[in-house]
Amino acid sequence: MIARGKSPEKEDYAWIIDYLPYGSSVDSKPSYQKKPLVQAVGEKHFTLMELVPKENVAAQIGSRVYIGEGDRDVIDHVKHRIGFNDLSYGSQLELPYILEKTVLLYEQRFVDFFNNAHPITNRLHMLELLPGIGKKLMWAIIDERKKGNFSSLKELHGRIVGLPSPEKIISNRIIDELKDDNIKYRLFTLPSRRSKQE
Repeated sequence: MIARGKSPEKEDYAWIIDYLPYGSSVDSKPSYQKKPLVQAVGEKHFTLMELVPKENVAAQIGSRVYIGEGDRDVIDHVKHRIGFNDLSYGSQLELPYILEKTVLLYEQRFVDFFNNAHPITNRLHMLELLPGIGKKLMWAIIDERKKGNFSSLKELHGRIVGLPSPEKIISNRIIDELKDDNIKYRLFTLPSRRSKQE
């Protein structure tokens, strides 16, 4: 779970989930004054944000862009963090695919989660916070990992009968956390605070 009170590392890379050539629809400026915007999700903490692309640079949906310190190819600057409800319809459609792609890109992080998940309270286990995992699947995962740690999500899926696609389960949990600012337990995300970085 995400540790509270500790200042999180900033995102260095993000995935573009929508390109808005005329800026945000909630921006009250006249169209000719609006600048293009990119909606993106960070690949480490799944931070949702709006980015300002460099002039005359094509920002491709589904591409990974550098947003850290120093020279950037595509992005001029991070405009601010946004919440799930600030996402365009296109972003909301693209987000699950990008999250699954990111989970597979950083597969070991999520395999480690399944290998190390533990009880949070006497009645609730971290595994039960994942959509589609109830007591039965939770115990199946715990019993199976006693025989040896899982080495991949594919192996996990193969060893646990009835387990849905692990990358889809994790993606759905991330979306649940992004949708609810007041969710009690965060496994993979940070709270959505709108912090301007202009």
